[in-house]
Amino acid sequence: MGNEVELLEHWRELTPEKQQKVLEFVEVLKSESETTPPESDFVPQIPLAKKLWSIRQRAIAAGLQLLNEDEIGLELAARRGGFRES
Repeated sequence: MGNEVELLEHWRELTPEKQQKVLEFVEVLKSESETTPPESDFVPQIPLAKKLWSIRQRAIAAGLQLLNEDEIGLELAARRGGFRES
């Protein structure tokens, strides 16, 4: 029996309140996978890269939310008084 079929069978046995809890739990799991960076095979080679990589890993371990490229652009624009390169 596939996981989906088994999950659906168990789902049908739950009360509506417990089904809601399952949905909320799934959302938590989804958000964890979206915010947790994948394991990387990257190995820095030069001293500066090693230092920067170490800082990045500590920031992630401390729960700091890293910015994506668009978010960095928005932050730069805000710091520059609204100027944003196209």
